[in-house]
Amino acid sequence: MAEDVKVPEGWRKVRLGEIIEKIGDGGTPPREDPTNFGGGIPWVVIDDIKKRILTTKETLSKKGLKRSSAKLWRKGSIILSFGATIGEVGIAQVELATKQGIAGIEVKANKVCNEFLYFVLLTKKQELIRYANGTTIKEIRPETIKEKIEVSLPPLTEQRKIAEVLETVDNAIEKTEKIIEKYKRIKQGLMQELLTKGIDENGQIRSEETHRFKDSPLGRIPEEWEVVELGEVGKIASGSTPDTSKPEFWDGNIIWITPDDLSKLNTRYIHTSKRRITEKGLKNCSAKLIPPNSIVISSRAPIGYLAISKVRFATNQGCKSIILNSSNDPDFFYYCLHIYKKNDHFRFRNYFQRNI
Repeated sequence: MAEDVKVPEGWRKVRLGEIIEKIGDGGTPPREDPTNFGGGIPWVVIDDIKKRILTTKETLSKKGLKRSSAKLWRKGSIILSFGATIGEVGIAQVELATKQGIAGIEVKANKVCNEFLYFVLLTKKQELIRYANGTTIKEIRPETIKEKIEVSLPPLTEQRKIAEVLETVDNAIEKTEKIIEKYKRIKQGLMQELLTKGIDENGQIRSEETHRFKDSPLGRIPEEWEVVELGEVGKIASGSTPDTSKPEFWDGNIIWITPDDLSKLNTRYIHTSKRRITEKGLKNCSAKLIPPNSIVISSRAPIGYLAISKVRFATNQGCKSIILNSSNDPDFFYYCLHIYKKNDHFRFRNYFQRNI
């Protein structure tokens, strides 16, 4: 912590080692002996670390614990990753052990509230990374954590109040996220229903009890629907990358979409890109300028991200663009592709509801 950082009156700056009782690494017993695992001792790996660690994917037996360098950490201990993935933090809700590269921290209860320290360590990730050593895999050792990481420490009563406020905010976020996940599931189910059965003239989802359906390569569909290849609803264009060694091809005005751009979206529309190319760059590669309201899909690493572009754009070779025929609605086909994007040939129902 910088010397010139001021703290409120009554607070003090301390090294982590001054306020913790114990810190230590975890361990892994020999995998070739299955009796080392599957016991009653929760064993934390990196994917298990969350705010409140209650259960783990794997467990150790008492024999496995003895045959490794893992230690038992009491309920309330802080769990901190310091190995390949640095800075993940949680609080043990039960007695547990950890894998190597994941520390258990038991605090001095008369000096620090463990919930308060949890929130403090959430802000220390970059500092922990800065002190890490190693070439292939960087890590920060427990002793370094004790000596190098400093925190601003208010009186114990104030720590509890601060932790309580932050806990309230966390609980509100958790409730909101659960509601969002619930509606995502509802939306997914509704999409499946609407895009495979449609809506009748009364605004109700069709069923085979009230409407005629027929067999198709994609399953049962309403009698008046048809199945078409994706290429029949628009022109499909590939992308390309201008020579990256020529600066005159880059930092222009043409939006140049990549799978990475698509993976970061939280809406179905895309308006910009991380990198742009120049007119000269466009002319010197096989990328094409794609009109607005076209759909762009990532076709390689990662596959299946998609968006509707609201502007003219080009893409790299990791994307395919669908320039829809004028009679086709981009929003409808965006949702269709979400349902059918797992099909190798991207076939889906070409259906239009007159009253929509």
